[in-house]
Amino acid sequence: MERRDLFKSIAATALIGGTAGAQAAPEQGGMPPLPVLTDPGERRGDMLYRKFGATGVSVSAIGFGGSHFAKPGIEEAESIRLCHEAIDRGITFMDNSWDYNKGTSEERMGKALAQGGYRDRVFLMSKVDGRTRQEAQKQLDESLQRLRTDRLDLWQFHEIIRYEDPDRIFDQGGAIETALDAKKAGRIRFIGFTGHKDPHIHNYMLDVAGRHGFHFDAVLFPSNVMDAHFRSFAREFMPRAVRERLAIQTMKPLGGADGVILKSGAPITGIDCLHYALNLPTAVVITGIDNRRALDQAFEATRTFKPMLQAEIAELLSRTAKPAQAGQFELFKTSAHFDSTAQNPDWLGGEDPEVQRLAPKKAG
Repeated sequence: MERRDLFKSIAATALIGGTAGAQAAPEQGGMPPLPVLTDPGERRGDMLYRKFGATGVSVSAIGFGGSHFAKPGIEEAESIRLCHEAIDRGITFMDNSWDYNKGTSEERMGKALAQGGYRDRVFLMSKVDGRTRQEAQKQLDESLQRLRTDRLDLWQFHEIIRYEDPDRIFDQGGAIETALDAKKAGRIRFIGFTGHKDPHIHNYMLDVAGRHGFHFDAVLFPSNVMDAHFRSFAREFMPRAVRERLAIQTMKPLGGADGVILKSGAPITGIDCLHYALNLPTAVVITGIDNRRALDQAFEATRTFKPMLQAEIAELLSRTAKPAQAGQFELFKTSAHFDSTAQNPDWLGGEDPEVQRLAPKKAG
């Protein structure tokens, strides 16, 4: 069989097997296969819109990253302009966190959304670092004040990167109590959690929640062309999130700040990275938008996206296999650079009282 006929055969097989043309990539080194995209979303203009889990809400398939647009060096007026343009062009999902840029990200987004009715046109998400009821309450109040709103559409426990985080959140006096009270009071609509370190910790978070009779609405984790090869959230956690009907958000499609994956030497582009992330069963891919070029790239990715065939996925992943093996370009997994709560443990609400009670006293 000639090479071109072989690829025609592969493509035909993939089209027959998948409802949207997308297929799980073949297993690599005994790893689980990638989950399958079954619904690419509804196209309106250049943007796609997808169902947000079981919430009954639809959101833009690209999310506006809250950290990047207020990073040092970007003037406030430019941040607000970028936010407005993103919404005007069709992005509805707004990402933020209590700790981004020492609160500046929430403050700038709050100013942008307070103008011209923009708040009512978006799905607004922010995150909380506090693991205790008291600290989480304080941070929620500050987030709402900075964002100039009386409600968040989604509030998520941030940086679940340690196995003790789920236990602290669900312990008596833990942050889950604040979240449940806030949801009952109408200050938040949905509850989720985030993390970037290890898919097994994400699985443990769901285990702990289940033991307490709680079901999360949403979850956020990294997804990119290198994740599939190393400590993979897409392979080790995403299938469970799909089964449990969580609203899946993914992040770091280019590897985090400054697109570190594009510096790996692998023959890939930013559009390749975004297409791969969009091709997994996620409701929204959150990407950093700190300039017009990044904004245009996000819309070009959704404008040109179509579900990928198995052969296309395998070919794309083959380009990143070698540099991805040790996770050196996924710094959020393999370094402490992205671990804000580890660098600022006071954000968590202090040491667990039980640890303080049981730990031996330090000498002198």
